Amino acid sequence: MSTPFDLKVTDALLSTTRAVRKRLDLARPVPREVILDCIRLSQQAPTGSNAQTWRWLIVTDAALKKEIARVYREAGAQYLEMARARVSQEGDAQTKRVYDSAFWLLDHLADVPVHAIPCVIGRPPAAAPIAAHASVYGSIFPAVWSFQLALRSRGLGSVLTTLHLFREAEVAKLLGIPEGVAQVALLPVAYTKGTDFKPAERPAPETITSWNRWSA
Repeated sequence: MSTPFDLKVTDALLSTTRAVRKRLDLARPVPREVILDCIRLSQQAPTGSNAQTWRWLIVTDAALKKEIARVYREAGAQYLEMARARVSQEGDAQTKRVYDSAFWLLDHLADVPVHAIPCVIGRPPAAAPIAAHASVYGSIFPAVWSFQLALRSRGLGSVLTTLHLFREAEVAKLLGIPEGVAQVALLPVAYTKGTDFKPAERPAPETITSWNRWSA
C-alpha cells in the first residue's frame, strides 16, 4: 500500500516522543527561532469552529522562571508526595520512575531554558456542560501535542505539566495574562541529553478498545 509518509520514521516520532524531565539539558540555550518554528507547526492543528484561539507565552527570563518554579513547587509538592506514596504501595516500576523524575523537576524547573505556557482565549463557566469544556480544551491540546512532536524532531524534549494551575491566577498576574485567557499547561523545554528515546511499555490495544458497545 502506498502512503504519503515514511511510516517507519513517522511511527518512531509518534512512539518515542516521551515526557522528558531528567534528560533535559539545562546548560544548552534554545534559540528563539526554534521555538517559533515549533509554534508555527502547532498552528496547523485543528481548532473548534476554526476559531484559532491558541496563544503561547514563552518564558525565558530567569527571574520569572524562578517565580514560576516557586509556585509550581508550592502547589505541587504535597500532591506529588501523596501520589508517590500511593504508587509505592501498588504501582509498577515504570510509574515509580515517573514520580521520581517529577520530584527532580520540582527542584530544577527554574533552570530549564524555556517555559512554554499554552493558553486558549475564552474559558467556559465552571457550571458549563462537559461539551463546553471539551470544546475549549479540544481547541488547544492538539496544538500542544504538535508542538511537542516538532520539538522532538529537532532534538528537544518537553513534558506537559499542570501543577501550577492550582494557582493559575497567581501566575497570570505575574505574567500579565488577561482574565479571559486560560492557561492549560506548562511545558519545560530544552534540548535533550541524547535522542535515543524508546517506546514505553503499554497494554495491547485490544485490551483498551471496545467495538460498538462498552466492555470492561
